Amino acid sequence: MSETVNRQLRLKARPDTRVGAEHFSLVETPLPELGEGEVRVRVLYLSMDPTNRVWMSDIPQYLPPVAIGETMRALGIGRVSASRSDKFAVGDLVQGLVGWQDYAHVAADEVPKLLKLPAESGLPLPTLLGACGMSGLTAYYGLTEIAPVQPGETLVVSAAAGSVGSIAGQIGKIHGARVVGIAGGEEKCRYLTGTLGFDAAVDYKAPDWKTALKAATPDGVHVNFENVGGEVMRAVLSRMVIGGRVALCGVISNYNNGGRAGDDFGVLISKRLTMRGFLILDYRKNREAVQQLAGWLRDGRLKAEETVAEGLENAPEVLNRLFDGSHRGKLVLRVAEDA
Repeated sequence: MSETVNRQLRLKARPDTRVGAEHFSLVETPLPELGEGEVRVRVLYLSMDPTNRVWMSDIPQYLPPVAIGETMRALGIGRVSASRSDKFAVGDLVQGLVGWQDYAHVAADEVPKLLKLPAESGLPLPTLLGACGMSGLTAYYGLTEIAPVQPGETLVVSAAAGSVGSIAGQIGKIHGARVVGIAGGEEKCRYLTGTLGFDAAVDYKAPDWKTALKAATPDGVHVNFENVGGEVMRAVLSRMVIGGRVALCGVISNYNNGGRAGDDFGVLISKRLTMRGFLILDYRKNREAVQQLAGWLRDGRLKAEETVAEGLENAPEVLNRLFDGSHRGKLVLRVAEDA
């Protein structure tokens, strides 16, 4: 890719259900000259997250929806390829909202939002988006500040083979909890128990999965790390002990139906549960948490896996893999090889 032209995926229409190429325009534009204080970032990897789907919808949310005609918003990692800012030099590795494009032109007032990454972390770049990035941090804070899990308690994690859930379950084990994961398919369930060390796994695609959930939680559920919502969440809430805690990370089952809620939360009253939603954007000072996660990775207490897809133009279809379950661990899209 010559550093004169930029490819961008711009939102053309808001999807009602599954995301497709028809919802985006792939356009090529000349790269503009940098102004004072601005930087240009060559995008290397994009983080594929359920929140990408939320940003496409014109519904109330924690950031403004992506407007029709705008480049699709996305977190990613890249290298500074040109700079007129004293904060970043050419060659710096950075993380931020770079978008679905080859190059991110970062305005001077947005430059402070870029995070400079260590030149030599010893970790693959996809891991810096996954276990040591937003996914790992979400799991970390969910189980240390939002719904702290204690030794001997039972923790249930939904979407447990995904980027956040897989880390959350392992953090629960590090904290001494009995961990039950919910995932789709026998292979993913074997991965949870055989590779990640979960105590039990429930295949929500099996016809008797609710019976299996009951058998896996004989003492009830003390903490629910919730990623899915819908029927899965209702089943877990029904197993919770009085006074249980819920870290509400996401409700991915609602994201492809226009964000319409369909859950009855009366059980929160009958069981005196505490449910707290949270966003990783609330946690800005992450150095200590990242160091903890990296330490667990290096000493083998934490295992990370990434599914790496290829090609900017494939981003819409790749995003759907979050919802059809055809990935494991953190899903990332490689836009360019690291130079």
